[in-house]
Amino acid sequence: MLIQKEIKLADVIHHDYNLIPVLNRFDIRLGFGDKTIEEICIEKNINIEFFLTILNAFHDRQFFPKKHLQSFPAKLLIQYLNKSHLYYLEEKVPEIEFSIEQLKNNTDLSPETFTLLKNFFEEYRNELTNHINNEEERVYPYVQKLEDAINSGKISDTLIQEMEEYSITDYEEDHDDVESKLYDLKNIIIKYLPSSENDNQYFNLLKELFMLESDLNEHSRIEDLILVPKVEAMEFTLKSMKS
Repeated sequence: MLIQKEIKLADVIHHDYNLIPVLNRFDIRLGFGDKTIEEICIEKNINIEFFLTILNAFHDRQFFPKKHLQSFPAKLLIQYLNKSHLYYLEEKVPEIEFSIEQLKNNTDLSPETFTLLKNFFEEYRNELTNHINNEEERVYPYVQKLEDAINSGKISDTLIQEMEEYSITDYEEDHDDVESKLYDLKNIIIKYLPSSENDNQYFNLLKELFMLESDLNEHSRIEDLILVPKVEAMEFTLKSMKS
């Protein structure tokens, strides 16, 4: 199913409820009645093509038009990625931490195993937070400066110096695979936790971890396959301008 602007958004959610977090990143809240995607985007001043492209990329893993996504302004991509960060840190991570706490009194975990599991996720949370902080404090502002320079046709001496000291290739090299620790955590739960009469607590935690992992994978695809090549092209253009 290709999601198109004439479709009612409620019908889209009935078809794939996993898209609800994506709606929140565009400040779309539930309660939109029978409005079509086009009607909602016009009402909220949302770029329809960008919204549809992101929705379809999440809905269908085979749908990922790199050239089309790279045609959108970097500002749009950054706004979306920033909203994704908020979702991870303010919603998904606290939900997972709560699910882990539930294991303490509702399963047969020993205090030592519970502490190990909790500490493992805390380490992951810290890695994810540091990764996000680096993107928001260093990478995204740098990208916005490049786009502003491209749009104005002018490049300042300050930006020239910044480009000499930093490049998006540095970000590629330092772009740690924060998802790998999630895989390790899932493995601990699946392979090594003691069986319990209340396995539903394990299932709930695993579901939250799988959902976060899937979302992070999409997030990384947009950064690695869309944002980075777009920035590399901007860097090349600006270096040509100053030559």
